[in-house]
This record gives sequence, structure tokens and C-alpha cells, in this order.
Amino acid sequence: MADNETTATSGRTATLSDVARMAGVSIATASKAINGRDDVAPATRQRVLDAAKKISFTPNELARSLINGRTGTVGLLTSDLEGRFVIPILMGAEDAFGAGQVNVFLCDARGDSIREQHHLSALLTRRVDGIIVVGRSTDPRPSLGHEIPVPVVYAYAPSVDPTDVSLTPDNREGGRMAVEHLIACGRSRIAMITGDPEYAAARDRVVGVREALAQAGLSLVGTPMFSEWSEHWGRDASALLLRQYPDIDGIVCGSDQIARGVLDTVRDLGRSVPADVAAVSFDNWEILATNSRPELTSIDANLQQLGRTAATRIFEAIEGTEVTPGVEYVPGRLVIRGSTIARR
Repeated sequence: MADNETTATSGRTATLSDVARMAGVSIATASKAINGRDDVAPATRQRVLDAAKKISFTPNELARSLINGRTGTVGLLTSDLEGRFVIPILMGAEDAFGAGQVNVFLCDARGDSIREQHHLSALLTRRVDGIIVVGRSTDPRPSLGHEIPVPVVYAYAPSVDPTDVSLTPDNREGGRMAVEHLIACGRSRIAMITGDPEYAAARDRVVGVREALAQAGLSLVGTPMFSEWSEHWGRDASALLLRQYPDIDGIVCGSDQIARGVLDTVRDLGRSVPADVAAVSFDNWEILATNSRPELTSIDANLQQLGRTAATRIFEAIEGTEVTPGVEYVPGRLVIRGSTIARR
């Protein structure tokens, strides 16, 4: 009988019906066995699997998805595909999806809410199992709502709705980390130069800086200086600060670009980094940080890890695991280089 079944499938692709006939079970039972359902006796499952192997039956992924109610696809909806903060998040998420053999549909709304709704409709039409929404900054963004029939996770830009699941870098902790490192390097006269105050990241880092200084019994030299995320601003602001407060021995810079400008000014004033003034920055943009003179100590936001965690939350939600709503803050890491600790 088995030999006859093998012969019957030669020259054409084996089907689930062929497997069921060879194993002596119904098509429904064969389907359950191949898809690992619990309501099949172990001996029956083994008989079905042996039959499938003998006639080289390969389960059709679409058929499998119809059985378990999933398509094995996830949507990645971003607002800024060219942004250097978005790319590592997408890479981290894709790494996690690749490990689970999940297909990804990537859509770029380019910051346009109408385009975003169009892409959302397209993803739902494709019956994706979940959606990760990646923002262009850490500023909270509008929720997509709760009428969407699949799990949604917000990455980088958290949702304004506290009942949504969001992940974002912990910029307050980053500010604390920067100050704690400067204090550990023996610095006590610490100032801060940062970017646009309209950005949540700029404001949150100032909060963390003030908290760490207060905990150490210190206070910020002057007031936080807000403006552009640029080298030009770093040069101008540090020149003003060092004229007003020549005893500054540490500066927290809101970005690597700002820090580059700060290093230029300190050097132009005939002072040494880090011997006279140590500097810590944010973003760990390696092309800037490692080509500075000296190289920049910087807070890395762990964006690839953020992307991997967002993918994990989607997996958990798809599998029916309860995912805690609200904002999950992903800690950064301090990358120490020559702007705080001189090379021996």
C-alpha cells in the first residue's frame, strides 16, 4: 500500500490528501499533526510525519497560516526611513524577525499622516500578524487607536495613549549616566550644552543631569544651553560658557555634533581635553565619535536592542502572552573614549 502511494505521487507534488491516505487518517487529522496541534495522539502524529517524509510532502505556508490563523508577516511602519536613528531600530527588529522566520513589510510614511493611514490599510489588507510603528524622534506621537485587529507596538516615539505598548530610549537615565561618569573622573564644575528644547530627548536629558548632580550634592554651572543640534552651536555655546565660567571642568553635550564643536573651542582656547575639560555626548554616532580629536565618550541609545525588544513584544502579543501596556524605557550604555579619559 505504501509503495503504491509513493508511486502515485511520482511526477507531481505530494499533497496533504496523499499524506492522509498513506497514514490512514482524515485530512483534518493530518493537518493537525503536521502543524503540531496538541489534540493528536503521539503515535498518530508520528505516523503522519513518517508518511509526509516518505512522499516528500512540504507543508504549504499559506495553508499552514489558514490553519493557525496567521500569515507569518509583520508590518514595520516608519516615519523617517532615511533617519540615522530609525535605521538601527529597523535592523534590530529585522534581526529578531529573521531568527523567527517572519516576513517583514516595510512602509515609510515620510512624516505624512495621510500616507501613514494608506500604508496602515495596505498592511491590514495583507493580513499582517502585527505592526511596529517606528517614530522619527522620542517625542510622543498619536495612537493608531484600538480598532486595529492586530497587536501594535510603538518604538522610539511612544504613543500618547498609556494603554498602548511603547518602547523608547531612557534619556533621563542617559543624562544621569553622563554626569555620574564625569564625577567619577573627578569633575565637579559641570555645564550642559544641548539641542532644540522642543525635543523630548533634550528636555529629558537635562532632567537626568540635574538629578545626578543633586544626588552628588552638586549643581549645574549656569543654565542648560538649548539651541541647534550642530557643531556650530557647540563652538559658540562653549565659548560663551568658558568665558563666563572659566573653571568649568566637565561638559555634557546633547549630541555628538555639539560635542565636536565644544572640542574645537576648548582647543582654540588653549585648553586640553580631557585634562582641563572633559566632555560626554549622546548618540554614539561612530563616524563622528571616533574621528574626533580626541575621540568622544558618548551615550549609546542601544537602538538595535530597542528594535529587537519591540519585535519580542510583537511575538509575545501574537502568541497571546499578556504584554504590559505603557512606556518601557530601554537603557543606554556608556561608551568611554578619550574625551573623558586620556590614553596612556
